[in-house]
Amino acid sequence: MGTLFPMKHVLTFLAAALLATGASAKIVTKPVAYEHAGVKLEGFLAYDDEKVSSAKKAPGVLVVPEWWGLNDYAKSRAEQVAKLGYVAFATDMYGAGVVTTDAKKAGELAGQFYGKPLMAERAAAGLAQLTKSGLVDEKRVAAIGYCFGGATVQALAYSGASLAGIVSFHGSLIAASPEAAAKNKAKFLVCHGAVDPFIKPEELAAFTKSMNDGKFDYQFVSYAGAIHAFTNPKADEVAKANGLVGGIGYNAAADKRSWAHMRSFFTEIFAAK
Repeated sequence: MGTLFPMKHVLTFLAAALLATGASAKIVTKPVAYEHAGVKLEGFLAYDDEKVSSAKKAPGVLVVPEWWGLNDYAKSRAEQVAKLGYVAFATDMYGAGVVTTDAKKAGELAGQFYGKPLMAERAAAGLAQLTKSGLVDEKRVAAIGYCFGGATVQALAYSGASLAGIVSFHGSLIAASPEAAAKNKAKFLVCHGAVDPFIKPEELAAFTKSMNDGKFDYQFVSYAGAIHAFTNPKADEVAKANGLVGGIGYNAAADKRSWAHMRSFFTEIFAAK
């Protein structure tokens, strides 16, 4: 006859086992100093040390922030990506420690990149840091970006960067030139606020036409009722502070759905060949 083990001891043992299992998985985060074109930058690397190592490489995801700079929101998104089992690197576009909550200042910072090669070049410097981590399967790399960052990942793809795919969340839309289409290697997922007042109908039409003319593999998803910055829980607060109420705002449903669409997209583009 077996020895009876008191139920309270069984429960204690199971609870301890569950805690130990949860504790073994740890999201490692660290600042990464680097430089581009004479500008000192500091990115943010995040990965799950249980799932990823130099001997067990994983897909990599570059995260490009909104025009506010590399703030806590962008870093939190990198950590969320890391929790999915990928290696994430939130890139610095402006310079170490350069962030703002002022829309005028943000416009000035972002304005130096739009329509210029510097946009893709600065993002490529971040992409290089991601792959230099030694943790990434370089054949399975993607880039995601928010607002300004959404436009940036488009420009990066158009430059011919080795990307399996890009995801633009409420990003400005950059129509692809025939030259850009010829260089592009990435599949596109564009997550768009259906009533985003900052994206004009003619911009949307030009972007879609360029995707079709260039024979891009793209998905364009519009989320009902969503405006600009719909993934950022602090967007309403920022809108009030900058007189942008009705222009930018959080939309929980669109945030949840777009993240699910991104996860499905990653499953597709990172599938073993």
